[in-house]
Amino acid sequence: MTDKIYKLFERVKSIYQKRSLQFILSISFTLVSVAVMIGVAAGFSQRFVKSTERLAISNNKNVLDQMNLNLDNYLHNMMSISNTLYYSIIKNVDFGKDSASYVGSQMKLLYEANATSLVSIAIFSDEGELIAAQPLSRTKQNVDPVTAEWFIRANKQIENVHFSTPHVENLFINSDNIYHWVVSLSRSVEMTKDGEIVHGVVLVNMNFTGIEQICKNVDLGESGYVYIVDRSGELIYHPKQQLIYGGITSENNKKAAQYSEGSHIETFQGKERQITVKTVGYTGWKIIGVSPTADITSQYMQNSQFIWIVALIGVIILVFVNMVISSRVANPIKQLERSVRKLERNNLNAKVKIGGTYEIRHLGKTLQSMADNMKKLMDDIVKGQEDKRKSEMSALQSQINPHFLYNTLDSIIWMIENERYEGAIDMVTALARLFRISLSKGKNIITVEQELQHAENYLIIQKVRYKNKFDYDISMEKNCAQCATIKLIIQPLIENSIYHGMEYMDGDGRIYIRAYRKEDTLYIEIEDNGPGMTEAQVEELQNGTLRSSKGKGSGIGFQNVRERIRLYFGQQYGLDVESEPDEGTTVRIRLPATTIDKLEIGRGD
Repeated sequence: MTDKIYKLFERVKSIYQKRSLQFILSISFTLVSVAVMIGVAAGFSQRFVKSTERLAISNNKNVLDQMNLNLDNYLHNMMSISNTLYYSIIKNVDFGKDSASYVGSQMKLLYEANATSLVSIAIFSDEGELIAAQPLSRTKQNVDPVTAEWFIRANKQIENVHFSTPHVENLFINSDNIYHWVVSLSRSVEMTKDGEIVHGVVLVNMNFTGIEQICKNVDLGESGYVYIVDRSGELIYHPKQQLIYGGITSENNKKAAQYSEGSHIETFQGKERQITVKTVGYTGWKIIGVSPTADITSQYMQNSQFIWIVALIGVIILVFVNMVISSRVANPIKQLERSVRKLERNNLNAKVKIGGTYEIRHLGKTLQSMADNMKKLMDDIVKGQEDKRKSEMSALQSQINPHFLYNTLDSIIWMIENERYEGAIDMVTALARLFRISLSKGKNIITVEQELQHAENYLIIQKVRYKNKFDYDISMEKNCAQCATIKLIIQPLIENSIYHGMEYMDGDGRIYIRAYRKEDTLYIEIEDNGPGMTEAQVEELQNGTLRSSKGKGSGIGFQNVRERIRLYFGQQYGLDVESEPDEGTTVRIRLPATTIDKLEIGRGD
C-alpha cells in the first residue's frame, strides 16, 4: 500500500514538473480553493446537522420533561387519593364498632371529589374480603382478590405504593356492563377492628384515559411518538397498543427498558431512530420518546443544499480569478524563460525580455546584466583555462627527474654493451610504460590500477639501478581498481623510501604498497623497513621543515603530493605518516572512494 502511494506521488510530481508555471499556479490555487470551499461547506453543513440534532434532542427532552411532570401530577393525584383514604378515613374508623354506612359515606365523598379520574376505590381485608367500596360495592363471585397481582404485591412489600400495568377492570359487578381500562394503585394498610390492629389492602383504580390524554398531546415531529413501559419492559401506554397486542405490529420496548436516562440511537426494523428516555418517579416507569432519524435529516436537507450551491458558485468564481491572476503572473515569467533559453544556447547577444511585476522586472535586468558580464568574462575564462592547462602540463613534466632518466638510460646502454638484452628490454619497456602513464593524454585523474602500474614500472627500473638491494610487493583489493586518484602521487613517496631507506640495505630492503577501502574512504599505503624516523622528524616532515642528513631530498615530494590531494579533494584528505627508528616508515594516502565518472560529474567537468 505504501509503495502504491509513493508511486502515485512520484507520478503526480513528474506531471507537475513537466507543466508550465501558469498551469501549476492555476491548478494549485484551484485545488486549494476547492478544498477550502468544500471544507467550509462541509463544516457548515456538519455544524448545521449537529445543531439540528442537538435541537431535536433538546426539544425531545423538554417534551418528555413536560410529559413527565403531567404524568407525575396524575400519579401524585392517585397517591393523594390513597393517602386521604388511608389517613383521613381508615385511620379514624374502628371497623368493628362503626357502621359500614358511615365508612361508605366518607368514601363516597372522596370518590365524588375525584370522579373525573377515578373508576373505583375499595378496602379489602387481609383475607381478600371486601370491606367497603365506591361506587361499586359487590365483587364478582369468580374473582378472588387474594390471587390478583395488585393484592400480592401490596402484601409482599407493605412499605411501598404499587402501580399496575393498564388492564380492564373486572373485579366489581357493573350493572351497566361498561368495562373501563384502569391503572391500579394498591398498598397495604393498618386498620382498627374492635380495638385491635389488623392489616388490609387499599385499591384505587384510576381511569386510563388520563394517561392517554397526557401522551396523546405530545408532539415529537411528523412521525415521532412516545410510549411508556414499566421496569420489566411491559407496555403501559403506546399509541398503537391494540395493534401490538394483536400482533400486527411490534415495538422495541424490552430493549428500551434497559436504556439509561438520556438520548440514544437505535436501529429497529431497519430504520435508525433517536430514542429519548425519562424515568417517572414513584413507579420506575420509563417514558420513551421515538424520533425517526429521517424526520430530523429532512429538516436540514434544504439548508445543506443551499450551502453546497453557494460553495459551488464560490468555487467557480475562485477558479476564474485564479486563472486571471496566474496568467498575469506567469506570462512575464514565460517571456523571461524564453530569453534564458537563448542564453543557455550560448547566444549571449540575446536581449532579455523585461516586464511584469517589480520583482520580475528586477530579475530580467539582473539576467541581462549577468549575460553582458558573461560575454565580457568569457574570453578571460578561456585564456585563463589555457594558461592553467599549460601550468598543469609543466607541473607534470617537472615530476620526471632528469637525473633519474639519465641514470636509467645509462643503465640500459651498459646492459646492451654487456649483451644483457633481456634486462635492457625490460627496463626500456618499464620506462615506456612509466612515461605513458605519466602523460595520460594530459589527464590529471587516473584509476588506482593505472597509478599502481606506474609505481610498479618505476620500481622495476629502480630495482635494476640499485642492483636488487630491495624487494617490493604490490597488493590491491578488487573494489579499489577503478577508484579515481591523482596521477604520480605514489612515485614521489616510493622515491623517498628508496633514497632514505633502501640505498644502504644490501638486499634486505622491503617496500610494500597496499590499496584498500574502508566504507567511503580509499587508502594507499607505502611501507618500508628502512631506518625510520623519530617523532620529531615525522613532525618536521609534515611541517615541511625536514632536512635530510644524507643530502638527498627535503620532503618537497611529500609536501607536493599532500598539497595536490588537498587542492583537488579537500582538506579532509591527504597523507598520514607512521614511523619509528629502526622499524621503518609507513606513509598512508587518504582519498575519497569514487570513480572517475562520478568525480567529474560532482566537479562539473
